[in-house]
Amino acid sequence: MLAILRTALNSLRRDRPALALSFILPIAFFTIFAVIFGGHKDGTSRVDVIVVDEDHSASSQALLRGLQQESTLRVFTHPEATKKSEQPADYTAATAEAVVRAGKISVALIIPKDFGLDPISFGSDSRGPRLQMLSDSSDPVAPQVVSGMLQKTLFTSLGPALAEKGSDYFDMYVGGLTGAQRRSMEKNLAAYRHSVEEEEKNPVAHTSSGSSMLNIDQRTVVGETQNKPILSFYAAAVGVMFLLFTSSAAAGSLLDEAECGTLDRVLSTRVTMTRLLAGKLTYNLLLAFSQLALMFLWAWLIFHVDLPHHLAGFAIMGLTTAFAVAAFGIFLASFCHTRAQLGSISTLLVLLMSSLGGSMFPRYLMPAAMQKAGLFTLNAWAIDGFQKVFWYDLPLRQLWPQVSVLLLSGACLFLAARHFARRWDTA
Repeated sequence: MLAILRTALNSLRRDRPALALSFILPIAFFTIFAVIFGGHKDGTSRVDVIVVDEDHSASSQALLRGLQQESTLRVFTHPEATKKSEQPADYTAATAEAVVRAGKISVALIIPKDFGLDPISFGSDSRGPRLQMLSDSSDPVAPQVVSGMLQKTLFTSLGPALAEKGSDYFDMYVGGLTGAQRRSMEKNLAAYRHSVEEEEKNPVAHTSSGSSMLNIDQRTVVGETQNKPILSFYAAAVGVMFLLFTSSAAAGSLLDEAECGTLDRVLSTRVTMTRLLAGKLTYNLLLAFSQLALMFLWAWLIFHVDLPHHLAGFAIMGLTTAFAVAAFGIFLASFCHTRAQLGSISTLLVLLMSSLGGSMFPRYLMPAAMQKAGLFTLNAWAIDGFQKVFWYDLPLRQLWPQVSVLLLSGACLFLAARHFARRWDTA
């Protein structure tokens, strides 16, 4: 028994891909999901939000400063500068809505004119202007986070307005105050305003929360007219992951041919290694595109995803994704030396790429560092491209970043595959 155990352990130690699959992959997956769901302060992603101040009153500025001080929010009042000498103009309601429609930021908050005259609301009789929250329904978390931070900021930054308007509503619903009571209240409010100004100069932590006292109209500007476009996200996310598995397995025929001697006979003819790899790349490309087309066709027939109106965008993203995935499979087959090694390494890489790239979990819920790390995967670029087509209805020219990265990645992977395939040229 000891001899059998020692032999098995030595075999596992020599098989590094199997060793990594047994020990490294579980730890990597645990780390990824621990960072996403662990709840650590530095492990959660900040929510991007555009704030447009059309009022420019003391109350609106206080609300803006309060939102800017929240650690869970990243507030943008104007686009990021492209050059140091340029200062972009502040967002307007129209430009903020355009940014949300383009899928760059999920939430925009519009503070209307005259907000400072009546910034808070008690009951349904409020006569003040209403905040406008524009959202992208593909990200259901961001609007909830912004709404919660608005309620918190109401108490931490608009305390004087809350007290003053509270007295007005008290007069409205209960009855008028006497002159002495009114003078005493105004004196106390002045002292309260002074204390708030001092706290803003020397800020401290606040942990207030409360019920809704802000007039907020939330409007979905992306996804309100499409027919179940979120299913296209799942079709692309799941599809790309399984395309990676299928392409790697299909490219493994190269190792089978090398092992049985068929490859040597093929190379002894007028077929060169470059042409052989190009032929297998073409086969893998067609296989991957067929699988992707079948998945979206099924989504259209059964789940009513709007495929007919997005055929051009699907064709572009489908072919470029299939090309990159096919090149990935050819690269792994050229890099590995045995079919068993290919199976272990492909499983390890595909699962890691899929977890970071958004095939298993939406990237917008990941911390910022993990979202950037996901850009090193084929999954992220493919999913983003399909989102632009099916969710945001963007023009085809807007697909150039995703198409360029996928084509360049595929070309680099094919060149790397040709480099590792030199061992068969000299065999």
